[in-house]
Amino acid sequence: MDVLARNNVKVSGPTDGPPLVLAHGFGCDSAMWRHVVPAFENSHRVVLFDHTGAGASDLSAYDPVRHSRLEGYASDVVEILQALELPPVRFVGHSVSAMIGLLAAVDRPELFERLVLVGPSPRYIDDEGYHGGFAQAEIDELLVTMDDNYLGWSAHIAPMIMGVPERPELGEELTSSFCRTDPDIARRFARTTFLSDNRSDLPRVRTPSLVVQCRDDVIAPMAVGEYVHEHLPNSDMVVLDVTGHCPNLSAPDQLVSAVEAWFDAA
Repeated sequence: MDVLARNNVKVSGPTDGPPLVLAHGFGCDSAMWRHVVPAFENSHRVVLFDHTGAGASDLSAYDPVRHSRLEGYASDVVEILQALELPPVRFVGHSVSAMIGLLAAVDRPELFERLVLVGPSPRYIDDEGYHGGFAQAEIDELLVTMDDNYLGWSAHIAPMIMGVPERPELGEELTSSFCRTDPDIARRFARTTFLSDNRSDLPRVRTPSLVVQCRDDVIAPMAVGEYVHEHLPNSDMVVLDVTGHCPNLSAPDQLVSAVEAWFDAA
């Protein structure tokens, strides 16, 4: 199977610009970066893609075994980079894609120049000495609700994730994105995402990294971003004055400014 077709890979920008890969989060697709791309495509070789099972990716390529772990998605990312034959990339991963990119960089560090982790969480469930933001029972209930009524769950949870009730159109957009995703694949990806625990992978990363934390984020609270920064070698952290989990939609200018400043400081 052609890897670039499998993941609906799109490339824009100058061929001699540093490659910038933008990876979307759960329930989303590459269109979620449309407010960010224009800031970079004059200076960077911008790569967009849809995770297997999302957006315009080839749904037949979804493997319930391979994609039952985030490592399977990380392998997809590595295959995309190999197919494009790019120099080491600047990888920007939103939400679960932060961990997917991190895992890919652990596996193939030579493919990555820098990592930008937007709203990362190595574990969503609270544990002894660790605040992930959710009790086990809350995640169990979330997954059961998804199984029983995925569309209803999407309409309820998307505005909460977006976190900007004064801009209901953004919550509606995220709801629509969730609803465009194949429900069976979305339910499996939710389990892969919300039951993951990648805390032990953080110290293995050697790629310079930026943790981008939103001030008030119900999915990845401040304590989680601080934990990632503390346990991730060679990392910096920036806090955006933003509520919600999707600054790429709700505050793209702030996100772009933070990323550009970090790139420029390198």
